[in-house]
Amino acid sequence: MKHTFNNRKSGSDEVIPSAKEGLGTFGGVFTPSILTILGVIMYLRFGWVVGNVGLTGTLVIVTLSTSITFLTAMSITAIATDQRVRTGGAYYMISRSLGIESGGAIGIPLYLAQALSVALYTVGFAESVVSVFPQLNFRIVGLTTTIAVAGLALISARVAIRAQYFIMLGIAISLFSFVFGGPAAPADPATVEAAERQSEGFWFVFAVFFPAVTGIMAGVNMSGDLKNPTKSIPLGTFAAIGVGYLIYMTLPVLLAGRADAASLIDNPMIMREMAWWGDAILIGVWGATLSSAVGSILGAPRVLQALARDGVLPGWLRWLGRGEGEDDIPRLGTLLTMFVALTAVYFGTLNLIAPVLTMFFLTTYGVLNLTAGIERLLNSPSFRPKFNVHWSFSLLGAIGCMSVMFLINAVATVIALVFVAVIFIWLRSRELKTAWGDVRRGIWMALIRAGLMRIKVEEDAKTWRPHPLVFTGAPSRRFHLVEFASSITLNRGILTLSSILKSNEIALGRKKSMEKQIRESLAKKGIQCLVRVTSAPDPYEGMARLVESYGLGELVPNTIVMGDTENEASIDAYSKIISSFHNLNRNVVIVHDNKVKLFGNRQIIDVWWGGLQGNGGLLMILAHLLKSSQSWRHAKLRIKMVVKERQGAENARKNLESIIGRIRIRAELEVLIAGGREFKDILAESSKDADLIFMGMAEPGEHFAKYYYNIHKNLEDLPTTVLVLAAKNNAFGDVLVKSEDLD
Repeated sequence: MKHTFNNRKSGSDEVIPSAKEGLGTFGGVFTPSILTILGVIMYLRFGWVVGNVGLTGTLVIVTLSTSITFLTAMSITAIATDQRVRTGGAYYMISRSLGIESGGAIGIPLYLAQALSVALYTVGFAESVVSVFPQLNFRIVGLTTTIAVAGLALISARVAIRAQYFIMLGIAISLFSFVFGGPAAPADPATVEAAERQSEGFWFVFAVFFPAVTGIMAGVNMSGDLKNPTKSIPLGTFAAIGVGYLIYMTLPVLLAGRADAASLIDNPMIMREMAWWGDAILIGVWGATLSSAVGSILGAPRVLQALARDGVLPGWLRWLGRGEGEDDIPRLGTLLTMFVALTAVYFGTLNLIAPVLTMFFLTTYGVLNLTAGIERLLNSPSFRPKFNVHWSFSLLGAIGCMSVMFLINAVATVIALVFVAVIFIWLRSRELKTAWGDVRRGIWMALIRAGLMRIKVEEDAKTWRPHPLVFTGAPSRRFHLVEFASSITLNRGILTLSSILKSNEIALGRKKSMEKQIRESLAKKGIQCLVRVTSAPDPYEGMARLVESYGLGELVPNTIVMGDTENEASIDAYSKIISSFHNLNRNVVIVHDNKVKLFGNRQIIDVWWGGLQGNGGLLMILAHLLKSSQSWRHAKLRIKMVVKERQGAENARKNLESIIGRIRIRAELEVLIAGGREFKDILAESSKDADLIFMGMAEPGEHFAKYYYNIHKNLEDLPTTVLVLAAKNNAFGDVLVKSEDLD
């Protein structure tokens, strides 16, 4: 069942509403971004990084990490200055570019990662508090902090942002206190020896540090609450990255100059010892954990809100899309997020979950880079960002994100990617339809153009396959034609179904509606095809016009499939249309169906053959393709040949065996002796137990109508029979027999 999601309010073209009086650049983007960047790793792991890889190595790690973040920020800025980024941040960007399935596949893990990140930060806060006040209960502190953080988000995003100003002030005080501090006491010999044993390699240290620069999405996740997202997101994000980079490049110099490597590795709170006012570092640690928790509790429900409003979540969760007040606060989503976080805090440890969460964030960054790169590479007229980024920078960012993921934890990377793939397949199976376009059509158009430009005028025998154009009338009445044509394509050739309506003119809207209905009806039966509905005063005239004009470049239907005429009075007109198709160098395949048996049990296929020349090669190809299809795979293929006298039967059999051996098709061979009998009698007797018969037709000539009338009469009591007329100058023998086999 397909679902269409538009969610437009009257008088608005926007899919997801935004706050009327939104937040500015400093409060809405810079503040949450810089507070997420300047986090726990800076306070508790920066000394460890310097101790393990030295000052130069640390500066290289900071520069490499920030470079990946900077490239991602450039991609985000390009997308943000091309479209109005609404509630949902990264999810909104990806879904509007790569489609709702890709957006949902990223959005759901992104929500889970942010929801559980609230627990990670509050657990970190609780551990630091308990280390100073050991009389407190760790679990109670964590649960209380989580509820308090959620309470801020429930009141208002503005209130939460104002709270972050105080937190940022605390972090600033802690940094100033550290800058004006002094050296730490040297480590004792035992500590030095232990530190040397614990020393880690460059890439492991890089992997530990990298999450410190992954806070750039904090501002993007608040996009629905921003007054001017197009301006605020790039300005606030780049400012946060720049300030964070300056701080991260300064602190290692001070750390390396004030303590030896052993002390830096052994003591996570080394910055507290160096600071002019040691307790200021505690204020910074607490502020960093709380600010990150606030950023996550603000962002996660808004991603959930966007997912619900777009119909990505199941229908029974649509209530999560509600927003309250002028700020459109997702209070229900915030309560659910709080419940998820409280559950994680209660169980106490997220050591196994944390690496996977990091993968989800990096996956989001990678897909954002890929999105911007594809948009720029396609150069779509609709993609006109104010901030232009060359596609190579975006793709470089995507490669960087993927590389870092594997460096951090290869197993967690695989788990994250599999989880994303499962969600994508689930959303694809629901056949969600949206009111916005996406870049996928542009990708396919680019690939189609590249392919069309490379198709040669001359057909290559090695790669030949039928591209049928089927004249069905109403497909439901002649579904056997559709089924037959689909079977010989094996989902490789291009199948087109056409209905010719007898009328002077039919409105374009009605034609498009009919084509859509036919396409969707056949898709439910597993048949992929193109559909063309057209009109003409005379159906045969309409068929001739369509065959002559239909196609694109060198890619045109090479095989015309029709049902046999049911009106003997129209034999002349029917014969002329066959001749017309033949003159247009098309293969003609006519299915004369047995109304009672149709395709019978699909167990026996008879091919009446006269050699590789003429129709013979095409007969064998079509029979082989049909037998290779799912519905005919158990059928027995019988090749039948008629000779006049017994004397020639043995030589005919040897030649037939030799040819069948060279064309590598498994079949039973049967040489029949006419002995004065008419062919129609031999046919009726020998193929009476067949489920389908293949026969060739003579080339149209002066008396073709009379010839066809006789065939038409002779088929009346036979099983369903397929009449085949190969195109002029065909080389179907080359398709069947490789050139080296002719020697």
